Amino acid sequence: MEQKNNHTDIRKLSLAGVIVTMGIVFGDLGTSPLYTMRSVMMGSKDGINELLIYGSLSCIFWTLTLSTTIKYVIITLRADNNGEGGIFALFALIRRKSTWAAILCMIGGSALLADGVITPSITVTSAVEGLRMINPEIPVVPIVLIILAVMFFIQQFGTDRVGSSFGPIMLIWFLSLGVLGIDHIREHPGILAAVNPAYAFRFLSEFPGGFILLGAVFLCTTGAEALYADLGHCGRTNIRISWAFVKICLLLNYFGQGAWLMVHYTPGMEINPFFELMPKWLILPGVIIATAAAIIASQAIISGSFTLISEAVSLNFWPWIRILHPTFVRGQVYIPFVNWLLWFACSGVVIAFRESNNMSAAYGLAITITEIMTTLLLSYYLYQRGVNHRLVLLLLMVYLTIEGSFLTANLYKFKYGGWFTFLLATVYFIVMYGWYFGRKIKNRYVTFSNLNNYITLFRDLATDESVPKTATDLVYIISANRIDQVESKVIYSIFHRQPKRADRYWFVHVDRVNEPNRFEYHVTQIIPGILTRIDFHIGFKVEPRINLYFREVLDVLTRNGEVSLDSGYESLKKYHVPSDFRFILIERIIPRDITLATRENMTMSLHTLLSRLSITDLISLQLDSTNTVTEQVPIIIDQPDYSRIKRINL
Repeated sequence: MEQKNNHTDIRKLSLAGVIVTMGIVFGDLGTSPLYTMRSVMMGSKDGINELLIYGSLSCIFWTLTLSTTIKYVIITLRADNNGEGGIFALFALIRRKSTWAAILCMIGGSALLADGVITPSITVTSAVEGLRMINPEIPVVPIVLIILAVMFFIQQFGTDRVGSSFGPIMLIWFLSLGVLGIDHIREHPGILAAVNPAYAFRFLSEFPGGFILLGAVFLCTTGAEALYADLGHCGRTNIRISWAFVKICLLLNYFGQGAWLMVHYTPGMEINPFFELMPKWLILPGVIIATAAAIIASQAIISGSFTLISEAVSLNFWPWIRILHPTFVRGQVYIPFVNWLLWFACSGVVIAFRESNNMSAAYGLAITITEIMTTLLLSYYLYQRGVNHRLVLLLLMVYLTIEGSFLTANLYKFKYGGWFTFLLATVYFIVMYGWYFGRKIKNRYVTFSNLNNYITLFRDLATDESVPKTATDLVYIISANRIDQVESKVIYSIFHRQPKRADRYWFVHVDRVNEPNRFEYHVTQIIPGILTRIDFHIGFKVEPRINLYFREVLDVLTRNGEVSLDSGYESLKKYHVPSDFRFILIERIIPRDITLATRENMTMSLHTLLSRLSITDLISLQLDSTNTVTEQVPIIIDQPDYSRIKRINL
């Protein structure tokens, strides 16, 4: 079995790969100059002075260096799962997946998804607001809403064609950032002294409210987590090389904004330092390229949200949900529910906040939580890999201090809109918690039967003509990992509930492995010609099209002469009519009279609700509904003696 991929692998180092990487990976980080310095200036209640400008620039420089460059680009990108990155891929790498590691992953994933709602809103709004430099009366909100509506509408058709232009557009964008910055740094070259960390220290210790302004400074690195999540799309080397160029352009622009403020700012001015860098003749083209960059940044977040939910489904963190593949590009997915939820939420943010500066007050709180969760999981992973525990402890202490400071500063944003992303992240977390731990509770009560005890029974039932034939070929989807075992519910379904006679029985086991793109199968003839087991080993980024894969395996087995799939009915066999198949899905339910602990009972209630809202195994495994039957069997839980009814003699 091979996945078809006709597109060039951009993960290999090449000039084209580096350019494409700029369009895929650095949209969010690359558009941060639109609003970061403005948020710092607007957040200062004591006016704008030299310490504010130099101190904030120093904080930006060291944030991009310590957080983005060292933590993510140098260290975290090494924690790849067969080339894939992101917090879910990091969790998959951890050997001993303890409960607390799962909860950390849920918190981080939920926060990342929640903050993704603000990113398209603030980036597009910040870019369109540049039109006010031309005409202050231009209606920004309706324009932004139209752009968002078009952007979310086209997701269903795939973005591979327009996506090919993202890299060149972002290359032009970053070159523009650098050139504009250099032009103004020449006016005040002393601004480069802000790289001295002493300015950052003085800013945090001396400037009134300087520590709170860290929440605005943090906006310069909000796309770092997305950088790690896009590792699988572009490759580690392409990301590292392109980041060197991107970081230089970003810093030149930030320092250029600082130089402009030092030379041209006068008290009382309401300005966006980014657009002030442009000469008047360049404002309209500048707004157009800024809007294009903002759309690309938004597209990266939208696609990233689809990928995150898809991975969460495969790792059993999220209920089964409808996932589509609008193009032939490997890894590109489209999730209708997520798309329209994001569109509704982003539009609501734009209408409610109206100004990009208001949105920045709500931006960054949730993503700080994600970065802290990544730090904790990364430290645990490095410790498991045998990295010296002193180095791991040093990494943990340094980044928990940095990110803890950012979190403390960002908590100030809670009442100004941070509550929105926090609430959304909480909803995401509740869904993940209920689904993941509900499955854990159900799996706790799964019992298995030894197939060796039923070999003779399978042979006898297959030839017992007194039992009506259910199908020529009967296929069960099973979860038993051992070849000599099967769930007791399958034995119950075949022999006890109502005997199901077939000429051939098939046990299909779907193993969702931690390797993201693994795509293999293995066949075991348990009873040759009667009982066959097929194990599919499928990575968490591979679409589980089990009906198609099963047919491909049958085709291979038939061509190899390992099995004959003619009809089991004599009148049809001589005409070479193919065999008929029936798939059996077994759903386990907890009877109403079973009592669990209070916390487990609440978890199962939530899990049951989510099960009703999610799609069925029939749809998620892409089975043929015309020949699939779903049965329900009770989960048997031993109840304590005191809960059993007692017999009395009168």
